[in-house]
Amino acid sequence: MGLLRDIRSPEDVRRLTAAQTTQLAAEIRTFLVDQVSRTGGHLGPNLGVVELTIALHRVFESPRDTLVLDTGHQSYVHKLLTGRQDFSALRKRGGLSGYPSRAESEHDVVENSHASTALSWADGIARANQVRGLGDRHVVAVIGDGALTGGMAWEAINNIAAGDDRRLVIVVNDNGRSYSPTIGGVANHLDTLRTTRGYEAFLDWGKRTLHRTGAPGRFAYGWLHGLKKGLKDVVAPQGMFEDLGLKYVGPVDGHDVAALEHALRRAKAFGGPVIVHAITEKGRGYTPAEEDVADRFHAVGKIHPETGLPVAPSRFGWTQVFADEIVEIGRRRPDVVAITAAMLHPVGLAPFAQEFPDRTFDVGIAEQHAATSAAGMAFAGLHPVVAVYATFLNRAFDQVLMDVALHKAGVTFVLDRAGITGDDGPSHNGMWDMAMLRIVPGLRLAAPRDEATLRAALRQAVDVDDAPTVVRYPKGALVDPVPALEELEGVDVVARHAPGAGAVEGGARVLVVGVGAMAGTALAAGESLAAHGLEVAVVSPTWVLPVPPALVKLAGEHDLVLTIEDGVVEGGVGATLAQRAAEQGVRTPHVHKGLPAKFLDHASREQIATAQRLRAEDAVRDALAALASLSSPS
Repeated sequence: MGLLRDIRSPEDVRRLTAAQTTQLAAEIRTFLVDQVSRTGGHLGPNLGVVELTIALHRVFESPRDTLVLDTGHQSYVHKLLTGRQDFSALRKRGGLSGYPSRAESEHDVVENSHASTALSWADGIARANQVRGLGDRHVVAVIGDGALTGGMAWEAINNIAAGDDRRLVIVVNDNGRSYSPTIGGVANHLDTLRTTRGYEAFLDWGKRTLHRTGAPGRFAYGWLHGLKKGLKDVVAPQGMFEDLGLKYVGPVDGHDVAALEHALRRAKAFGGPVIVHAITEKGRGYTPAEEDVADRFHAVGKIHPETGLPVAPSRFGWTQVFADEIVEIGRRRPDVVAITAAMLHPVGLAPFAQEFPDRTFDVGIAEQHAATSAAGMAFAGLHPVVAVYATFLNRAFDQVLMDVALHKAGVTFVLDRAGITGDDGPSHNGMWDMAMLRIVPGLRLAAPRDEATLRAALRQAVDVDDAPTVVRYPKGALVDPVPALEELEGVDVVARHAPGAGAVEGGARVLVVGVGAMAGTALAAGESLAAHGLEVAVVSPTWVLPVPPALVKLAGEHDLVLTIEDGVVEGGVGATLAQRAAEQGVRTPHVHKGLPAKFLDHASREQIATAQRLRAEDAVRDALAALASLSSPS
């Protein structure tokens, strides 16, 4: 890697010749395929923005000029050009984040990685520059990979257009895709522009040919160019943007550094808000990605770099169970429809879409619209199933509360990647949903612990037509089945332990509550507590919100309640159980194990569980300490 090895900052990029930028782009693609194939990560999006990122750093002077990337998963090339070339521990603890990170570099600004926010960030930064009199600084927002389908982006555009003298450049990275091909009117409008390349090529030929024929040819070309302008006003989006008050530059070949630099310099010199429209190809330059119809290798695990095939095929996981069960439900229930927010394949709705294409709706990166549209469908006689990552439901809380719950709409939300996700960092841990949704009136939430309870919860959820239901499950492979020994009015007892060898007469009775994916941890904790001479019951209720009355009753029959959950512990299931028990006069003390209300750095699920003391041994230690304090004299 000759040139790339010597790149330590954007200044080094600006010193390159035009020919060297082509060589650098090739080296970056080779680097990305080699490194990301070893670690996994967002490969396709970054292969598509190589030349664009090079051009941005040659025209603008980061960090003096602010670059905001939306979505953040297309930041790998930016990292390379700002001196971060050790990708050996990408998305692992102690290594580079898979998204922009202020802790890593002064060149990184927005790190939350929830799409469609960059234009609002850019508008705010540009306004601040204006107020502070920093008229020589520019703000550049790169938005693409589906992020322009989000409504927040258009709220920002409406405000940006009102600022004639703010030095703000919007680069639309138009690859026609988010995870899968981008859906919606905006995407279709941009796709229309792609179809104009034929007449652009024809006009280029006409210019060369007609100019050689003298004055008549030049006159003919002028007439033809005017015709072109009229046609483009009809079919291309610059009219739409210019009607909003935004200068439009493009379209430009997003894989031609010289063309990109020319367009960006024009935008920079304009002095006000400008949109630069770059046409790119996701997965560019890597044949396996280019031939991947589903998502152009949007995100990959470890792969063989030559073939793109997985190094170790993933085990049958939670998402596949949902994918299978929702199809079975769809066959029985013609009123069940599916909604996805630009993630048809990642959330497991592709099989449903294949069998029921007219009952599957991809709304783009628009979770708020997904929720309220679902409420409308429910009103009109359907039962919508909205499948999103747990972290992205945060964006639609108001709609869940005011449009779905207030109207008693029968909508089922299926939350993939709930709990600790780990390697994608703080913005992607699905840890907020249970604490957030506990306050929604009428909402029922299930946290299944294995395949059987997930399938049952889905069937039960779609049978509820007078309130929102939520089914959450974690990322990754399925756990071993955790069968119920007995069921007590909706609460599964999964283990009972008589006091072990060290028991004394009248020893304490402990109730261990394992929420969802933490049932296995609860089982291990129960065994250990019994070995310490305690009588233990381990339960795992599938439906945890509202708190089952039988669970409150069980709490009153024990001397200590230990809850273990993979969500925020403050206001989580354990805290809610304790509150409901207290309301009914149950004074049993509680120990809550869960995640703190903090943003957790990227690491593996196991590393985070260890760091946050969420292992079975940690739960046992805290439970024994609580019992000791209860038995000690006051």
